[in-house]
Amino acid sequence: MSLVLMFLLGLLVGLMLCGWQHYQFRQQLEQLLRKLPAQFQDPSVLNPLYRLRRSIEELLKTQYISQQQGQMWAIILEVAPLGYLRVDALNQLLWCNPLAREILQINRWQSGQVRLLLELVRSYELDQLIEMTRRTGQPQQLDWVYRSTTIAKDETAIPSPYAIALRASTLLLPDDHVGVFVENRQPIVEARQARDRAFSDLTHELRTPLTSIQLVAETLLPRLQNPEKQWVTQMLREIKRLMGLIQSCLDLSRLSSQGGEMLNLQAIPFASLVQMVWQTLGPLADRKAITLGYHDPEKVEIWVDRDRFLQVLLNLLDNAIKHSPEGAEIQVRIITIAKEPKNWHTIDIIDHGLGFREAELPLIFERLYRGDASRQRSRNDGLDSPLPNQGSGLGLAIVQQIIAAHGGKITAQNHPKTGGAWLQIQLPTFTQS
Repeated sequence: MSLVLMFLLGLLVGLMLCGWQHYQFRQQLEQLLRKLPAQFQDPSVLNPLYRLRRSIEELLKTQYISQQQGQMWAIILEVAPLGYLRVDALNQLLWCNPLAREILQINRWQSGQVRLLLELVRSYELDQLIEMTRRTGQPQQLDWVYRSTTIAKDETAIPSPYAIALRASTLLLPDDHVGVFVENRQPIVEARQARDRAFSDLTHELRTPLTSIQLVAETLLPRLQNPEKQWVTQMLREIKRLMGLIQSCLDLSRLSSQGGEMLNLQAIPFASLVQMVWQTLGPLADRKAITLGYHDPEKVEIWVDRDRFLQVLLNLLDNAIKHSPEGAEIQVRIITIAKEPKNWHTIDIIDHGLGFREAELPLIFERLYRGDASRQRSRNDGLDSPLPNQGSGLGLAIVQQIIAAHGGKITAQNHPKTGGAWLQIQLPTFTQS
């Protein structure tokens, strides 16, 4: 009898332990299920073991789809017309496609290796761009010329210099990784250089016959009577206009090729430049009762070529007067902003005119581009423009080249308050001569 009681007691204890373990198992299953995403759970099913099995099946299915999509994107990036590379938080190269290897001359790296990007691509500009992407958390873009040495497969051959114009666009990825798209801009640069050479050659060729025609017309003029004299006078005016246009073309070509070499830099109070330009344009402004609003709280001095920068301000303020309504104010402001790696002067010129059409904003500074005809208002003031290239479509192109030669940049947009044109110039506080 005692044996039977002991057996029953042991069976009861075993059943209790088994029930407790089953309870703990179900609790652990429920906790595990609660950690899974909601889309993998079916609350209508009460059996947790079945729910776990279903969830695992769904997770495996999702993992398979993700792997398929990852492989698809890898194939797309392999054949993409843009170079792509990915670096980790330590700036180690994790992966790059064949075009990136070709463009950046990455010859000492194999797929699966992890090496510092700077060891493979010796570009301080690209390294800084990646760091700025991490620091700001925003996509960044950079145009620069990448220079390196091409190492031939034959080790006895002499390495050759390699230079290519590139544009890099970066994107911050999870875990502080950065993706970099690299675009080869060299064909575009070479096409522009070929265009500039053709442009320069054409203007040189035109100047000689026009000079001959001008000399003939000037010789004939004193010997003629009206109406022939009026015709030749009109012809001379048109010849001088064409000569001015050709001179502008030659200036543009020289600025494009020589840049800062043409400049005679000196520190000049910005207020004095604006005053000189406004005195020149005074008769045009007075005819439309247009006033100048000047804001220069710091009495800024800028480091520029005096004559070239007067040309910039003449062009921009002349355009502002031409497109402003009667009685309007043109605002000119200058401030100094601290911006890495140096301080910058920011100059704003704002009018109250019709502004630019959105479609033409990317073309504003293109050579020979002339804006929407609805913005071309006739002055009818009987006065000659102070700019020889008025209406030629070269004025803003020359302005951009002058500012670029100073190490700065100019942008065009519409001002949110006035609705008129807003030209903004950024100049470094000091430019090496």
